[in-house]
Amino acid sequence: MQRAQLAAAQGSPATAAISLRGVVKRFGDFTAVDGLDLEVPTGICLGLLGPNGAGKSTTMKMLTAQAIANEGSIRVLGFRVPQDSKRARAAMGVVPQQDNLDEELTARENLEVFAHLYRVPRRARKQAVDDALALAHLTERQLTKVDDLSGGMRRRLLIARGLVHRPALVLLDEPTVGLDPQVRAELWGLIDGLRAGGTTVLMSTHYIEEAERLADECALMSHGRVIARGSPSALVAEHAGDRVVEHYGPPDRLTEVERLARGAGLPTRRTGPSVSVLKAETIPPSLEDELGPDGVRRAANLEDVFVVLTGERVE
Repeated sequence: MQRAQLAAAQGSPATAAISLRGVVKRFGDFTAVDGLDLEVPTGICLGLLGPNGAGKSTTMKMLTAQAIANEGSIRVLGFRVPQDSKRARAAMGVVPQQDNLDEELTARENLEVFAHLYRVPRRARKQAVDDALALAHLTERQLTKVDDLSGGMRRRLLIARGLVHRPALVLLDEPTVGLDPQVRAELWGLIDGLRAGGTTVLMSTHYIEEAERLADECALMSHGRVIARGSPSALVAEHAGDRVVEHYGPPDRLTEVERLARGAGLPTRRTGPSVSVLKAETIPPSLEDELGPDGVRRAANLEDVFVVLTGERVE
């Protein structure tokens, strides 16, 4: 679908690319998504952040009508889902968590198949495939069968496949899960290029550094709802402050640190052998004396926010 058609469908440039209102999804007695309200403005990268089981992947599946909401309303690029899901799917790119590339085809052939399925005009198809290969840095490997590509190359091809029709919106479901740090960094560059080019990106992830690096805004999910939202820096400032003091020691010592900090209204984070006291810049001198001199100071980060709000440890 061309950009002009998308603009008409959306009504105006200010219309949200994605809008979920009161969305509920149940699987038997289990509620995976529980009254979710979420809007993604056009042209930003929103990181959907949360622990495993928070409802991120279920939300992604509902946006593509792979799962149908029990309650609430969903609009994607102005189209109602699931009622107009075929039109919505044609206008967006989807990069699944699982690698489902055709291993018997070459990188180029995989893209050609999807360019045809997405109805890229025949006269524009070759250029669209060339552009997708270039974006994924796979031009020199375009005639290589997928089975012979490295894990990082396959993941880049998976992203390129979702972009071959130049969608206005891309859904990335855990795009770098299971990859080593070097390959992850390569994909970050690719995703950052999408954002810089004005493509709207919704990216689910439980990698904190990924969200900090790529997202204009983060929506933190827990138990099927968004419990906090904002830019990474705004979330850190609100929930963790500027500074953190980490205290190490035996369990009794850590329990005492928690008691003292919470008594002063300061949030704490327990991680293995340490307790972190957040918003340390607000610790009064009298409490500093009680806490003792063994604390290690550092800058607050999004991981602190994640753990404090969800109660979950980061992988």
